[in-house]
Amino acid sequence: MQVQNIKISKLRFNDGQIDGLPKNPRFIRDYRFEKLVQSLKDDPEMLEIRELIVIPFNDCYLVIGGNMRLRAMRELGFTEAICKVLPEDTPVKKLRAYAIKDNVAYGSDDNDALANEWDAIELEHWGVEFPIFEEPEEEKETLPKADEDNMIAITLTDEEKAEWENAKAYVKLKDDKKSLFKIILRLYEAENN
Repeated sequence: MQVQNIKISKLRFNDGQIDGLPKNPRFIRDYRFEKLVQSLKDDPEMLEIRELIVIPFNDCYLVIGGNMRLRAMRELGFTEAICKVLPEDTPVKKLRAYAIKDNVAYGSDDNDALANEWDAIELEHWGVEFPIFEEPEEEKETLPKADEDNMIAITLTDEEKAEWENAKAYVKLKDDKKSLFKIILRLYEAENN
């Protein structure tokens, strides 16, 4: 496999020109494309580290890996690209594998490490997208009707109500059934330990 500089005008996107090799299945959204363009502006030497993968085809070169990078390079006015040139006789089965494997992310990000050990502004600038975690909705309790057997009603005096409110505030409990059970459980544990 050779590495060589090839004029951008000689590079072709994979649109399914080779029999048995479907068109490049990758696409890029506008904001992601802008990130890629900015990435190449900031660090053009990355193109030497991750060359385009091409194969000779009809007096040109067909891009097997790096179609989105080629698009960004054209946007930036590049005139040449560093390419790894596959042999002309590379089997189509291998070309298919290279086209897909070039874009597969086998690993996963450690979001905790990214959030706590890396600079968020840099990561965002480099195109890292963070998952959006939504707070799970608390289940809403449905209270039994007053005439049902599994309902407990407690009537408090004003003084008892004030003590109840102080106790709830002290242990930081909400106005719900779980809070009442926690208080009862704590009282039970205190009595039996």
